[in-house]
Amino acid sequence: MTTMLASDLPLPRIGRGKVRDIYSVGDDRVLLLTTDRISAFDIVMGETIPMKGAVLTQISAWWFNQLDVVVPHHMITADADAIVGEVPELKAHRDALVGRAMLCKRTKVFPIECVIRGYLSGSAWKEYAASGTLAGEKLPSGLLESGKLEPAIFSPATKAESGHDENITITRMREIVGDDVARQLESMTRAVYARGEKISREHGIIIADTKFEFGRDADGRIILIDEVMTPDSSRFWAADIYQAGRPQPSFDKQPLRDYLDGERRAGRWNGEAPPPPLPADVVDATSKRYLEAYRRVTGHDLKL
Repeated sequence: MTTMLASDLPLPRIGRGKVRDIYSVGDDRVLLLTTDRISAFDIVMGETIPMKGAVLTQISAWWFNQLDVVVPHHMITADADAIVGEVPELKAHRDALVGRAMLCKRTKVFPIECVIRGYLSGSAWKEYAASGTLAGEKLPSGLLESGKLEPAIFSPATKAESGHDENITITRMREIVGDDVARQLESMTRAVYARGEKISREHGIIIADTKFEFGRDADGRIILIDEVMTPDSSRFWAADIYQAGRPQPSFDKQPLRDYLDGERRAGRWNGEAPPPPLPADVVDATSKRYLEAYRRVTGHDLKL
């Protein structure tokens, strides 16, 4: 499979994120195309990661199929031939679609990242260790790094076009979207996470935390959109080596982060764009980590 840094399809492009290119398909649908771009520390690398786009798209597609019984969602199909059947002008671009494209319902997106934390890790642990809080709200004393949070903590954030999303209180979320929508978003977030956490545990993976996005469709329903429980939106841990009280190895872009941290400590990179070139072994290790995440989550190897 050829790697892709950027896409060029004969459709109106309405957005380009760090990883995804978004195209309009008429008034009621969008095509999400996940490239092999990768970012770390909010900076997009110059190199691509083989199979990364396909992993993210196909994990999301797998999850959407598991979640049909829990919440409505925006996926129509992630099969290239079905997409071409729905959008004939993409026939000559089938190879670019294979594995990495998803045709979806168009929604009006809520400007909220619905973060849920089942375990205390990452930025949440740093804030808690410093002040005993999460997003400014007090947590019980004596919690451990990577410790299980019971119940899981719903921790919304505002969506940022660039840079870090900003954690906000639920009170602030209510001010942005209204009380009723805020309640629905939290309820749906908890339902999706509970289902995902249960399924992933059966496959030997702990989803320590994750984030979801929601939108309102043409019928006025709130539905799950974007990517779902992927290595980019979630923190995956191996259940068989999990131990509270310390950091956990993650099935994500950790080889990339470790390399960049080393370059920064050595004084060869100042932490800003442009990033340093990535050695081939770092690219390869990161690609393998994503493919392993797919295998662990779904129970089978990625085949396109």
